[in-house]
Amino acid sequence: MSNDVLAAVQPLLRGIAERARTTDDDRRVPVETVKELTAAGVFRMLQPMRYGGAEADPVDFYEVVRAISGACASTGWVTSVIGVHPWQLGLFDDRAQRDVWGQNPDTLVCSSYAPVGRLTEVEDGFELSGRWSFSSGCDHAEWALVGALVMGEKGKAVDFLTVLVPRADYEIDDVWDVIGLRGTGSNDLIIEKEFVPAHRVLRNYEHSQLRGPGQKVNTGPLYKLPFGAIFTTAITAPIVGVVDGCLSAYVAMMGDRHRLSLGGGRFAEDPFAQVAVARAASETDAAILQLDRNIGALLDCAVAGEEIPMELRLRTRRDQVRATERALTAVDILFKTAGGNSLKRGNPIERAWRDAHAGSVHVANDVERALAMYGKGAFGIPVEDNLV
Repeated sequence: MSNDVLAAVQPLLRGIAERARTTDDDRRVPVETVKELTAAGVFRMLQPMRYGGAEADPVDFYEVVRAISGACASTGWVTSVIGVHPWQLGLFDDRAQRDVWGQNPDTLVCSSYAPVGRLTEVEDGFELSGRWSFSSGCDHAEWALVGALVMGEKGKAVDFLTVLVPRADYEIDDVWDVIGLRGTGSNDLIIEKEFVPAHRVLRNYEHSQLRGPGQKVNTGPLYKLPFGAIFTTAITAPIVGVVDGCLSAYVAMMGDRHRLSLGGGRFAEDPFAQVAVARAASETDAAILQLDRNIGALLDCAVAGEEIPMELRLRTRRDQVRATERALTAVDILFKTAGGNSLKRGNPIERAWRDAHAGSVHVANDVERALAMYGKGAFGIPVEDNLV
C-alpha cells in the first residue's frame, strides 16, 4: 500500500539531514523543519478525521518517523512524540479536542507523562501544580499533556490522570543540555496552581481498559488500540530509524576508505567489515518486521471488532523493547568497526550512536521490566501496567 505522507516527506530529508548539526547545536528542531513536516501532513496522520486528520494506519506513521530519524534523530524523535499525541487527544472528551483543534487543526501538543503533578479537586474541575521534565518539542506546541495524581483529603494519591493544559498555563524552563538527542528541546514545564476543567483530564485506568470518552465521537478502529502499544512504539521507531540511517551512512562513508593499518586494503573488501554490515542490517530488519507485524495485528483486531488479547499486547511490548535492544546492538557494531575517524563530533556514525543510546533510556525502553511482564503473562500470572 502507498504511504502518501512518506512520499511528501522524502524530498525534505536532505534538508533535514543538512540541518542536523544545527539542530544539535541549537538544542531544538528548527521552526522551518516543523513547518515543512506540518505541511506534509505528518502531524495529522493519527489525528481524527473530524478535525482534519487522516486516521492513518499507525504502521505508515512509524515508517515516516523512521525515515525522518534516519536523516536527523532529534527531528525524528520530536516528530514521533508530537505526532502520536493527536491519537491520544482523540480519546479525550470532545470538548477538549475542540479546545485544541477548533480554531486550527495544525495545533501541536507536547507532553511529559510522569505523574509528578498534583491535582486537587475544586468546583467543575481541578487545581494543578507541578514541574515536569523531558517535554520533547515543547517550544513548538500550544498545549501540553502532563501526568498528575489526584490527592485525597489525607494527602494520599487516589487517582492517576493525564491532564491537558494550554500554553498560557505553563512556563518552559530551558534546561535541556545532554549528550544525545540534543536537538529535541526536551525542556521542563512548570505549572503553579492553574485551574483545569473536568473535560480536560483522562484517567490512566481508562487507557489500560482501551476506553476513553472520545470514542463516542471517534468511532474508528484506530482509537481502540492500546496506549501501551501506540506510545511505546513511537519511542522505539526513531531509535530504529536513526540506526537504519546510520547503516546507510556507514556503507557510503566506508565503502571507498582504505585502511592505514591491519594490512591496509579497501575497507569494503575486509570480510570482518562485511560481516559487521550483515549483522547490523539483520538486527534493524528484525526490529522493523516485528514492530510492524504487531501493530498490524492490533489494528486487525480493532477493525474486526474483536477483543485485543492480552497475549498480543504483551507480545507487542516484548518486541518493542527488543527492537530498541536490536537497534543498539546494530549501532554498536557499526560504531566499533568504523574506526577512529567516526569519533569526530558531528560525524553521522558518532551522532547516531549517541542519539540511539540516549533514546534507549526512556522509561518505555525498560527492557527487563517489559520482558518480565511477558514472562508473567506466559506463566498465566495477571499483568497490570499502564504501558501494556
